Amino acid sequence: MISVKKNIFRFINFCLLSLVVIIFVYANNFQSSAIAANEKHFYGPGDNKQGYESIDYVTNTLDLQKRVGKQADLLEFYRNPPLGLPPAPVPAYNPLTEEKVSLGRILFFDRRLSINDTFSCAICHIPEQGFTNNEIQTAIGVEGRSGKRNAPTVYNSGYLKMMFHDGREDSLEQQVWAPFLARNEMANPSIGYVINKIKAIPDYDGLFEKAFDGRGPTMETVGMALASYQRTLNAADSPFDRWHFGKQQDAVSESVKRGFEVFTGKGQCSVCHLIHEDYALFADNQLHNTGLGYETSMGSNSTTTRVQLAPGVFADLDNKIIRSVSKAKLNDVGRYEVTENPNDRWKFLTPMLRNVALTAPYMHDGSMQSLREVMEFYNQGGVENELLSPLIKPLDLSDQEIDDVIEFLKSLTGSNIGTLVADAFAAPIGNISKDDPNWAHDNQIK
Repeated sequence: MISVKKNIFRFINFCLLSLVVIIFVYANNFQSSAIAANEKHFYGPGDNKQGYESIDYVTNTLDLQKRVGKQADLLEFYRNPPLGLPPAPVPAYNPLTEEKVSLGRILFFDRRLSINDTFSCAICHIPEQGFTNNEIQTAIGVEGRSGKRNAPTVYNSGYLKMMFHDGREDSLEQQVWAPFLARNEMANPSIGYVINKIKAIPDYDGLFEKAFDGRGPTMETVGMALASYQRTLNAADSPFDRWHFGKQQDAVSESVKRGFEVFTGKGQCSVCHLIHEDYALFADNQLHNTGLGYETSMGSNSTTTRVQLAPGVFADLDNKIIRSVSKAKLNDVGRYEVTENPNDRWKFLTPMLRNVALTAPYMHDGSMQSLREVMEFYNQGGVENELLSPLIKPLDLSDQEIDDVIEFLKSLTGSNIGTLVADAFAAPIGNISKDDPNWAHDNQIK
């Protein structure tokens, strides 16, 4: 009798275990299917508002409640960079570990690390918008404080030798502190304030010590953790990579192939956006004067300016009217602000072109809304000025050639974008609790 009961008990346990496994597999498959079904939302803001000016406009925005997240093994994109990327450089003093990457991921999305608990790195570098911001030309920080430059993408940032549009930093570990402290970004008053705030947030208890062999939050460890996360956001294995490096002839269209010929030939684009024999970063890690900064600083001869009134709705307004209702525009002289060398006026860093179809608007000031605008600007030879780079000259490309180059640029979108964005969707965003330091609580930062 006892033996029968044991067998029945074992059978019940087996059935329950099988049921749990079935549910787990089903749920996992369902989640994967949901991610695949919503894949298009990983490649933009969900709604690019095309046709917004029409009374028949219907939004395509993805319901945030239905947004599906799935954590990924981010270190894999460092250990085995996707096709088209070289081995990822990592400084010897900050080797990548799972604990550092996990901690950096939490910090990147934590809104509590701004002065008023509302603003994180990810609010300017939006995962589903190419880790930049498709909605605005230049970045906007806490309380609507405006910046003068476009938010660059974080994809493949671990390969950069210079950071920011003016190249003023040379490591991700150092770069992270500028947005923390900038008045028009996260607006923290000091380094110590950020460190003390992290120490006072219970969610971080033990995380730094685990990632850094017993060391707690410091200026160094915060930078190292955030840099570690960013170094895993390597996005490649694009259709272009599979064709050019993988030798899959049917991976791209004939238009893409023609565009690549123009890009590396008549268009001379690859002079700055470099392509190597077995990999391509599409950047030279140099700064150049294309004339755009000059034109913006010195003013153009035009009597009108095109102003965006709403997504997809523009109007050409008289410059006198604009000046009458606006404060003076910030003069951005680029690299000169770093070196104060007159020869560096209006020089800006060459951006990487990988995933460029996802990262509009373009240029350091976000003044160009489309790849066609960018191509037409370079086709005319930039804007003439005394310091114009000798590499910038009229290209005499036909409309067809421009179309083909644009198709080539669109082919640079990495195949693992969806995985990286789904992982970002799964990250905590720093919802404030009563245990966190805040002016509304008794437990404020000392």
